[in-house]
Amino acid sequence: MDFDVIVIGGGSAGYAAANSVQSKGAKVAIVDKGPLGGLCILRGCMPTKTILRSSDIFSLFQRAKEFGLSLDNPSVDLSLINDRKVRLINEFASYRIQQLNDPKFTLIKNNASFLSPHEIKVGNSVLSAKKFIIATGSKVAEFPIPGLTESGFLTSDDVLELRTIPESMIVLGAGPVAVELAQFFCRIGTQTTLIQRSDHILSKGDLDLARPVETRFREEGMKVFTGTKLLRINKSKQNRTVFFTHEGQEKAVTAKIILQALGRKPNIDGLNLSTASIKTFEGRIEVNQEMRTNIPHIYAVGDVNGLHEIVHIAIEQGEVAAHNATQKDVRRFDNRLKTSVTFTDPAVASVGLSEKECKLLNIQYLVASYPFNDHGKSLCMGETHGHVKLLCSLENGEIIGAHIVGPEAGELIHQMVTLMHFRGTVHDLLKLPHYHPTLSEIFTYPAEELAEKL
Repeated sequence: MDFDVIVIGGGSAGYAAANSVQSKGAKVAIVDKGPLGGLCILRGCMPTKTILRSSDIFSLFQRAKEFGLSLDNPSVDLSLINDRKVRLINEFASYRIQQLNDPKFTLIKNNASFLSPHEIKVGNSVLSAKKFIIATGSKVAEFPIPGLTESGFLTSDDVLELRTIPESMIVLGAGPVAVELAQFFCRIGTQTTLIQRSDHILSKGDLDLARPVETRFREEGMKVFTGTKLLRINKSKQNRTVFFTHEGQEKAVTAKIILQALGRKPNIDGLNLSTASIKTFEGRIEVNQEMRTNIPHIYAVGDVNGLHEIVHIAIEQGEVAAHNATQKDVRRFDNRLKTSVTFTDPAVASVGLSEKECKLLNIQYLVASYPFNDHGKSLCMGETHGHVKLLCSLENGEIIGAHIVGPEAGELIHQMVTLMHFRGTVHDLLKLPHYHPTLSEIFTYPAEELAEKL
């Protein structure tokens, strides 16, 4: 064999897997067609959070009088926002490229496709390995909406490159990517309409986490339609019109640009998985908790397996696969502490089980929540949208889920991640000192309610 392990893909999951494999003394190659850096750095987490910072600050400028301040005619320059994004992403990407080019790896910049369970074709070469880890990420999914292709649309990749503010935009979809970008463009001056098929935005989570975000969107001037069915799209001159049903009626919305943000899919095209007898289901590579595919020496990690398309989980999966590919004892991926954050305003963050999941899995639980509009620190900050919610076990009060929609949700959630890591209970939470006034102390109120119920 040419290598002990070949990792296909050099993004967050792939690099974590390769680095972990190499640290255990294995001979490893990374195959990545480029551009190097991975989705998170180049077109995902980092560029979006960079531009969202600009729109968040501009939104605060708009509220200056509320805080006794005066600002004369603040304005937005999308080109300068883009320049700042490019500088930061180049820094992040150059560091990752430096890591990938470390001589401890063999980096091969090309496409890979399986010839057999132990061989891949890379360019004009054939490489063999004892083990493979597939980490090719995801790409924008296509959807068969009549007229969409003919009318033209932008993806989340495309809008990150815009340097002039669009006059108007229709956003199709309301997952994390869609809602973050929709609020960004709405805040910088684009007339924005959001169209979602499900009954609420962020449909994978609980309804009560979505409603405060929808309220904020509408307050900021965004048109939000949920519970819709897309019918067709027409183009006339420079405009696009989306026709859809909503509340039993056909409606139409017109804008200059359509952002197709209905979702992503595992990036497996060209891998020739069937030649290696690797099973897929609904376009994703099937894996077990050891991150193994149906072929025991081939693993798949990150977005390509479609379990949880989140960077820190992809990294953890990469490390699990690397361990199992090189060690005799077995590690398994545990999603008990799966954590997600959507960087809207108000932000949404969750760890553990949702109420939807508890009902689906028939798990008995107690739940309590507390609103930010009745909490001292959030009132001082002027951030009163949303609430926190805790789910606990009926048996001993162990916290099995924590959810936040409100200010600094992405930071606050880690208090609950830590507590749940140690299987803490609502009683443990109440014993912990909380400084006053802080946002974090809001968790004590639902904890008190749950303790009384228990």
